[in-house]
Amino acid sequence: MTTLSAQYGKVAVMLGGNSAEREVSLKSGSAVLSALSKAGVDAHAFDPAAQSIGDLIELKFDRVVIMLHGRGGEDGSMQGALQLMNIPYTGSGVLGSALAMDKVKTKQIWQTLGLPTAKYHIVEKRSFDAGSCKVIMQDLGEVVMVKPAQEGSSIGIAKVTSTTQLETAIHDGFKYDNTVLLERFIQGPEYTVTILNGVALPSIRMSTPHTFYDYDAKYHSNSTEYFCPSGLSAEQELKLGELALEAFRAVDGSGWGRVDFMQDEQGDFYLLEANTVPGMTEKSLVPMAAKQAGLSFSELALAILRTADT
Repeated sequence: MTTLSAQYGKVAVMLGGNSAEREVSLKSGSAVLSALSKAGVDAHAFDPAAQSIGDLIELKFDRVVIMLHGRGGEDGSMQGALQLMNIPYTGSGVLGSALAMDKVKTKQIWQTLGLPTAKYHIVEKRSFDAGSCKVIMQDLGEVVMVKPAQEGSSIGIAKVTSTTQLETAIHDGFKYDNTVLLERFIQGPEYTVTILNGVALPSIRMSTPHTFYDYDAKYHSNSTEYFCPSGLSAEQELKLGELALEAFRAVDGSGWGRVDFMQDEQGDFYLLEANTVPGMTEKSLVPMAAKQAGLSFSELALAILRTADT
């Protein structure tokens, strides 16, 4: 038995699941599983779409590394189940997971605390009136982002420039969620900051020829560019890192995660969202930031595993 096997026991790497982000989760989980196994951890793949979570007890797992993205894995439900089974797990707890998964609740908390976030409207499926689209566009501006409240990986997100497009995008958003968030579009570069055990890692700037940083730009396109270091001054980097930590703590995030930003033409940063189980694929941002901070993928995977004990 290796030292790490003795330290962490039998570890389940949860991957796959039933959410719209299953494909990405399988890639994230497989990469982490491979890294932990090579490091000497007794790690095993566990797909809750194919196995009952009760098997975690039957198979005597000591810890769980959650690599499930989206509903069922990142929204607090799996975290609650694991707590009831007294099995330590990685990342944020029930409350932090549930809040960060809900873009509307996250923005409301940030706004209440005076943290910078774009102006927004909320529309509900049960009460949506297409006639309100004109008023919404007048209030939010000429370009509006449409986002289902509880999906990740930019699934269901649209960028619109007319009331007709807005109405269509809202109805498309309702296919994923009964609540849809509408935001004023911030013109400028997009940044992300990884948080690992209370420390903000170097920021990353993303650039894509796509209309915005969508699902394809994140996972399939070879035209997306990533800059790490991001090109910010030391003062801006420090400011962005502090804002990321404050925003993550505000939604009760813990262990590890990622906070995304837009920077406007005046240089001001605006919070977009927090992620409590970010991607860990070969194209993912967290490993890129960790590498810039001097951490190998294996060291990063072990650092995430350690969050199960904090």
